Amino acid sequence: MTDFLTTGTLLGLSAGFAPGPLLALVVAETLRHDLAAGIRVALAPLLTDLPIIALTLVVLSRLTQFDGVLGAISLVGGVLVFWLGITSMRSCGVAIDWREAQPRSLLKGVLVNFASPHPYLFWFGVGAPLTLRAYAQGGYGAPAFIGSFYLFLIGAKVLLAVLVARSRNFLSGKVYIYIMRCLGLLLMGFALVLLCDGLRLLGVWA
Repeated sequence: MTDFLTTGTLLGLSAGFAPGPLLALVVAETLRHDLAAGIRVALAPLLTDLPIIALTLVVLSRLTQFDGVLGAISLVGGVLVFWLGITSMRSCGVAIDWREAQPRSLLKGVLVNFASPHPYLFWFGVGAPLTLRAYAQGGYGAPAFIGSFYLFLIGAKVLLAVLVARSRNFLSGKVYIYIMRCLGLLLMGFALVLLCDGLRLLGVWA
């Protein structure tokens, strides 16, 4: 269970701190309205991701006997995570135009997150395969992975909202850039694990 808890924490932090449409909306709502508005946006994944998780788990659960398919998915997930790691390593901060933000923070957060391709790609290529693997091993690995992922994903965005409310320059400062580069290194290391698993399932690597 510890491995899945650690993995969920790493992926949740990376997703929470990473630049993207939802983070931009969190910051914009915080600056345009108040901290509570930013937090409401940060909570959007709790409403939008459940059907995505259910869909990917149902689809992939039917493929658990096909090592070749699972190996290919693991390779795709590894490439995706490695790309996220490189993107994090290259981060130079985030500049967001917050002046156009309008009310209805939670509704906008839900729409932005549901329309974004990132949750679908993540859960199909990384999240669902890891959840099924944890479930197959028994115990509390699966809920530990999902719980830690969302705890740290939402927690990171709430923390950013708090920091941005205190300093509008935080996302362009050295601390944020340092965090992103550290997470980038960890993601690239985890991507290698996924790639090795994919090669093993395909029979390329014993």
